[in-house]
Amino acid sequence: MRSILAQELLEVWEHGLAQAPCVRALSLLAAACPELTFDQIATLSIGQRDARLLALREALFGQELESVANCPSCNERLEVSFSTTELRSGAKSQQQATELSLNVASYNLRLRLPNSWDILLAGSLEAPDQRRDQLLKCCLLSAKRNEVPVEADQLSPEVAEAAAQDLAEADPLADIRIKILCPSCGHAWRAAFDIVEFLWAEVEAWAGRVLNEVHTLASAYGWCERDILALSPTRRQFYLDMVGA
Repeated sequence: MRSILAQELLEVWEHGLAQAPCVRALSLLAAACPELTFDQIATLSIGQRDARLLALREALFGQELESVANCPSCNERLEVSFSTTELRSGAKSQQQATELSLNVASYNLRLRLPNSWDILLAGSLEAPDQRRDQLLKCCLLSAKRNEVPVEADQLSPEVAEAAAQDLAEADPLADIRIKILCPSCGHAWRAAFDIVEFLWAEVEAWAGRVLNEVHTLASAYGWCERDILALSPTRRQFYLDMVGA
């Protein structure tokens, strides 16, 4: 993974305005991981992808993260602080295998971990159960019942649920949960954390600040955007201070 230049990050942000969240994540990683093709990034498991997004977040904005959450018990609004290191250590070790086998009831299944292409396809469906069924269909490599091949829609609800559980356990960073304790009422819970949504929000906020800086310096000195973005953040801030911004 390499550092993304300011000009490159702005271009990713601009193109990402018209993209689905999943594609935005892939575009960010494509800029940071030129050694991989877009398709190679898209076929990483969701946990593998999100581990890279956590590393990219560290490179862009540091390890410490801050967010807000509402207590589900008393509705108190809480400020939550955590780190990318905690998010990694809070999940079980990533398994190297991207395929797994499952024997439940009289079924024998072979599955692969979901990837971004699967998420995009399932996300085009409206109902949650349809999205779940589509994901299972994408990830099911083979299924047999009493040695007779069966299709994904022939699996019993019990088997489908067991398959979904095994996929989640095999790719723990695909569903990150952070521990939160409400200081007001003492309620404790695990809140979902979406690195795709969180990182993109930070990139959007960064882009707004940088474009404002470009406008200020271009107005003051007549410099072009490319030259302003080529300045280090420290030097750019020095010139902003000089013009009283």
